[in-house]
Amino acid sequence: MVDLRVNLCGLELDNPVVPASGTFGFGKEFSEFYDINMLGSFSFKGTTRDARFGNPTPRIAECTAGMINAVGLQNPGVHHVIRHELPELKKMLENRKSELLQSIYEDLDTLEDVHDLIEGSIVDDPPFSVREGGIIREGYNQEVDELRKDMTGGKDYVAAIEKREREKTGIPKLRVGYNRVFGYYLEVTNSYKDQVPDSYIRKQTLTNCERYVTQELKDLEGRILGAKDRCVQLEYRLFDDIRTTVSAQQERVQKTSNAIAQLDVLCSFARVAVKNQYCRPEVNLSGKIVLKESRHPVVELLSDASPFVPNDALLDQDENRVLVITGPNMAGKSTYMRQIALIALMAQLGSFVPAASAEIGLVDQIFTRVGASDDLASGQSTFMVEMNEVADILKRATSNSLLVLDEIGRGTSTFDGMSIARAVLEFVVDKRKLGAKTLFATHYHELTEMEELMDGVKNYSIAVKKRGDDITFLRRIIRGGADDSYGIEVAKLAGLPQPVINRAKQVLKELETGQEVTPKTKAPKKARKEEPPAPQISLLPSAESEIEERLKKVDVNTLTPIEAMNLLFELAKMAKEG
Repeated sequence: MVDLRVNLCGLELDNPVVPASGTFGFGKEFSEFYDINMLGSFSFKGTTRDARFGNPTPRIAECTAGMINAVGLQNPGVHHVIRHELPELKKMLENRKSELLQSIYEDLDTLEDVHDLIEGSIVDDPPFSVREGGIIREGYNQEVDELRKDMTGGKDYVAAIEKREREKTGIPKLRVGYNRVFGYYLEVTNSYKDQVPDSYIRKQTLTNCERYVTQELKDLEGRILGAKDRCVQLEYRLFDDIRTTVSAQQERVQKTSNAIAQLDVLCSFARVAVKNQYCRPEVNLSGKIVLKESRHPVVELLSDASPFVPNDALLDQDENRVLVITGPNMAGKSTYMRQIALIALMAQLGSFVPAASAEIGLVDQIFTRVGASDDLASGQSTFMVEMNEVADILKRATSNSLLVLDEIGRGTSTFDGMSIARAVLEFVVDKRKLGAKTLFATHYHELTEMEELMDGVKNYSIAVKKRGDDITFLRRIIRGGADDSYGIEVAKLAGLPQPVINRAKQVLKELETGQEVTPKTKAPKKARKEEPPAPQISLLPSAESEIEERLKKVDVNTLTPIEAMNLLFELAKMAKEG
């Protein structure tokens, strides 16, 4: 099979195909062409109320840098989701053996009745205020429809009455008019007054005509003029009834929402577990955390340069309650502790975990004290923040908790910090006081003696390989305490200038032998006169300049391993001869 994996801004995808949720079938429309389970990813943007085709065409253009895609938010709309996607999702869960999936199936309600009620009663584009009218869809309520007809069809009613009265009376110029004083009226010119029926009631006499009213016109007036107010009031009552009916289905809606969210999480768990080779943990009440070849779920995905080194772990409530972890900075102590805490959390979430095998005894809480930061807003130093967090942990933790404590006491003087670290360590390991499972990283090597002094403490360290002044972190957790902090070597790896490294070594040697550290100051002027003169500049190229010139001509990116070894041998020979 062709490897289609791509790296998109640091995100590893199985292949470059990324269907958006905006596709009308949410990716399923492509299932006839390929296995959609092999898609690189899905991009979820949300569903709009109405179906959207996307941005106007043309939407895809080719340029020198590649393809420009401007499809925009394209999706079938919420009605389609309820009508088709929810039933399809429920169908997929039918007859599953898993109790959890069966439970999700039962909780997933397609909500057709709720959807039909809302869709059939409320207009697509309702007004801002529900008290303005115009919110109820046509055809939902007969009375509303008639009132709206009265409001909009008044002219038609008037025209019909006018036509009918002309035909009945034989008065060709009879017309229906309206004014604000007495409303609708029938107007007849003086030449046709003799033809006016007795049922007409004279209302007003003018120079050239007479104006009359009838009971029918009065009734029409009342219907037309009062229709809007009655319609607004009726629409609000209907909307309130609909709202009450829908709100009574709140539990069904929430259960469906929770079921879909739970299914989404399970699918994500499954995807990650298969892709990254996670194992199914054994979760029990043993109080143990036993991991074989455990890995950090995040760091391992970011370790492109070198493979992640897995490590075992053993914590329990007896002889392995507290693991004291020593080793140099940057060696991986914090990563190791965090991965154990994350694995415990993932297991209790219901996820598979990054390990070859895992036994997780349930913990009631996970507490961490990792990193260093101050709180300028409240005027708290790094050490004060650290102590506040430690105090909170010791007050709230129980014997069933998991503690991750990294470099306790580093923010103050050596003796004070070591004293605090030891006191905290004694407190957490003592079953009478706390006795919680604890990962305790420290640079105070003196604390490794606690393994001999208290039950439940075990020493571990990060394996380091040293060659001369250079060190290599092996990232492997081994039994026993570290014999050195390798601080100067780590400083060298960080890029400190060589003169600073050399001076640090000198000071360290003097401190270790109990000597007084000699200040490195400028020599007196007389002594400076006695110093040998600086060597004259040679007109001939030195061995060092030859080496530099040789290196400048080398393209290291094109060297094979054997060529690199030959070049290194050649340069070493030149340096010795020079």
